[in-house]
Amino acid sequence: MVRRQASGTCWARRRSSARHTPAVVTDLRLRRLPTAALTSAEVDAIRAILFAAFGDDPEEAFTEDDWDHALGGTHVVADLAGTIVAHASIVPREIHVGGRPLTTGYVEAVAVRPGEQRRGLGTAVMRVVAEVVASSELGALGTGEHGFYERLGWRTWRGPSSVRTEDGERATPDDDGYLMVLATPTSPPLDLEAPISCELRPGDVW
Repeated sequence: MVRRQASGTCWARRRSSARHTPAVVTDLRLRRLPTAALTSAEVDAIRAILFAAFGDDPEEAFTEDDWDHALGGTHVVADLAGTIVAHASIVPREIHVGGRPLTTGYVEAVAVRPGEQRRGLGTAVMRVVAEVVASSELGALGTGEHGFYERLGWRTWRGPSSVRTEDGERATPDDDGYLMVLATPTSPPLDLEAPISCELRPGDVW
């Protein structure tokens, strides 16, 4: 899921969090849950945050395909005073780098509830995400807010991107420059200029 414009509502895309001093959060609980362990109430709360955070712009809005992409892996859920306020999902994907398949923790559905941004919640969630991703050969995500992720160790992929289909690889130039990766203890040496590809899926392929 690649969102290119900063909206000021989704923490993953907000402008310059470094210019603001986060309020101290003392009662934050961070949980890791497989999709099957989420209750229906938790799913409703997470979906409400995601749809609100990404807004109504057709180019930026969160979709049902985006939600489907977030399922089947590990959810990082942040609770503040017993209320869910932030979420991220890490799903298993096979990303090819320079033709080499790598088991990848792909980050999806990242948002903080409107009204709770700039309190360090997004950073806290992404630190747990990095711990989950560490069990894969690579971490990857799509974003238009590189600065936030760079300070957490993510690097922009500079090589050409594509999607693997039954008819061969198809270039995805609109996603070039919007993909970021996180090296893990089992990552091979990464050439950030190499071609990178993902498997085909409904909706946004990246």
